[in-house]
Amino acid sequence: MEKKKEVTRISTEILGVDIGGSGIKGAPVNSASGKLLAERHRISTPNPATPKSVARTLKQLVDHFEWSGKIGCGFPSVIHKGIARTASNIDKKWIGVNVEKVFSAETGCLVAVVNDADAAGLAEMKFGVGKGRKGVVILVTIGTGIGTAIFVDGKLLPNTELGHLVLKGEIAEHYASAAVLKRQKLTWEKWGKRVNRYLQHLEFLFSPDLFILGGGVSKKFDLYKAYLQVDAEITPAALRNEAGIVGASLAAQLAGG
Repeated sequence: MEKKKEVTRISTEILGVDIGGSGIKGAPVNSASGKLLAERHRISTPNPATPKSVARTLKQLVDHFEWSGKIGCGFPSVIHKGIARTASNIDKKWIGVNVEKVFSAETGCLVAVVNDADAAGLAEMKFGVGKGRKGVVILVTIGTGIGTAIFVDGKLLPNTELGHLVLKGEIAEHYASAAVLKRQKLTWEKWGKRVNRYLQHLEFLFSPDLFILGGGVSKKFDLYKAYLQVDAEITPAALRNEAGIVGASLAAQLAGG
């Protein structure tokens, strides 16, 4: 155990955490290589997902890894200077809360927080299919909700949150998320066509060169790719469901401290 505690002091080794609407997942990451240093651990997101309950669940994750070093968290909200400005798949009590301060106080560790989709995008652009890609790249994470990250020549435009665009009279993530696929028991064809309408709308707005599809359904890309008809190149994320964890560690590294 002593050896493990020494390892956490190395600046490139950071606990990456992906906080989602249904689960809080994390693992120690070598942020220089993008490799997980231990098997990821998942704890269900508490309901309601209030600041106190989520912070306590994060502490459980930290204790699981006996972690004492830096932590990076991907969080489902617009994050500006550590403060949550929106709350769609978490409790509304988060709005206006300094997430970094709450998590740091609960865990006793230095915590950096970034929008969850931005975290996944950072990972894919550094270690995944976006590596070295120029032009406009849009990562779309499809899970409980829909998150987006836009990169222009490798540079991130933060907090785009395009899952909240209106599509077919509904908020896009209420129309085409993985939660909708499960809840409405849609066929892959019906759901794939919904995702396609969403991607076509993004293409109309931003004319991307590449779409990267992330989230849990990215590993089932072959089941719905036939229904995706956009001009841009489209591919599943290479890091799949680990992208948010890896990207959170990258964000923490970039934040310094």
